[in-house]
Amino acid sequence: MALQKVRLYDTYQGKVRDFVPVVPGEVSCYYCGPTVYNYVHIGNIRPVLVFDLLNRLFVALGYKVHMVSNYTDIDDKIIKKALEEGKSEKELTDFYIKAYEDVLARLHCLPLEDHPRVSDYIPQISDFVAKLMENGFAYRTPSGDIEYDVEKDPTYGDLSKTDIHSLQSGARIETDGEKKSPLDFALWKLTDDKGIKFDMPIGRGRPGWHTECVVMIKNHFKKPVIDIHGGGFDLKFPHHENEMAQSYAYDGTLLANYWMHVGFLNMNGDKMSKSLGNVVLAKDALDHFGGNVLREFFLTTYYRAPINYTDEALTTAEAEVEKFKNLLAKFESKAGLEGWKLEGEFSSEEYGEFLNWLADDLNVANALTILNKVSKEANVLLRNPRAKKEDLSKAYLTYRKMLDTLGFDFPAKTVSEEDQKLYRDYQDARAAKDYARSDELRKSLQEKGLL
Repeated sequence: MALQKVRLYDTYQGKVRDFVPVVPGEVSCYYCGPTVYNYVHIGNIRPVLVFDLLNRLFVALGYKVHMVSNYTDIDDKIIKKALEEGKSEKELTDFYIKAYEDVLARLHCLPLEDHPRVSDYIPQISDFVAKLMENGFAYRTPSGDIEYDVEKDPTYGDLSKTDIHSLQSGARIETDGEKKSPLDFALWKLTDDKGIKFDMPIGRGRPGWHTECVVMIKNHFKKPVIDIHGGGFDLKFPHHENEMAQSYAYDGTLLANYWMHVGFLNMNGDKMSKSLGNVVLAKDALDHFGGNVLREFFLTTYYRAPINYTDEALTTAEAEVEKFKNLLAKFESKAGLEGWKLEGEFSSEEYGEFLNWLADDLNVANALTILNKVSKEANVLLRNPRAKKEDLSKAYLTYRKMLDTLGFDFPAKTVSEEDQKLYRDYQDARAAKDYARSDELRKSLQEKGLL
């Protein structure tokens, strides 16, 4: 059976393209994960939620998904923090990996196929760098570092649409008198500092940041090109540009067929930064709002557009999540109190419309119009005392399936035998026109959130 068409914006080609996987019926996707030297902030989780939604979409459409995201556990920032705290790099990174995984769980993210760590791929990185030197795309500086020679690469700048000849040394570009060009970047750093280092055939040192992911991608997926690679918009240049360059130098490929980049997060109209004192940690935002609200906040803005983190926006997201929760609870309470089960088929037609919009470059806004349509139909059914159980179940199951696909997590409301007895007593009081008693019982049911 042919799988549904998916369209994704590809940064490299600069347009929305039909998705054609390398392996029919399968998806290979890798997005850049955190450098684990601190707690992740609220901006770090936007790409996580976008790629989780992409994962869920492909699963819903019947694809076999290979979704991977790394942990950068070797980095100068990690070394500095470990020295400051008197810990080993591994102690520090293990702690922050665990903290990050707690955030993923609270956001209800699907488990990934793998979370590779850079420290587990050092021999492969060494072999990769040696191959780039052999192919003529890398050189050793007088001090022993190994640099990528940007001038040797005719494709450099194609991903970010950057003219390398017009670039000047800037904040994101290392400047070093030993380099042939300020754009050249470190593949392997020889160092005698106190940080972690490895004895490899290419020298005693540690890898450069831009080399780590490309090596893990090629080693994990065992293929020269994967379907999708991505991350935050800030990674497009130089990080992803440098990854693509190394892939070209290694085996003549561009690493991925689709490059996806997620828009920036602003804080009340300003860029989030330590200097402005407006950094919000993901764990703190989760403590305050919970995973469902943060997911609603991020997913309702097109993933490539910037998003503004404000109290008003979060309040709106809270109200929407409460609507989702309350509608599900109305169905679950009704079925539980009346002693029947919400089971059967969901509306494949409405769910299909919903998926069609998500498959159009993750168009959540239009997918939500279908969800809202189902919500209105569901409320009409709930107000109809003669509504059939089959129709009620179908509306409920369709609504819940859509919310599940978006990654929301709403535990089903449970109804106890005591609740059922209270409801029967309420119905009996109404039938007997004992309005004082029925009002009292109704109030008790409402306090329990059952009416």
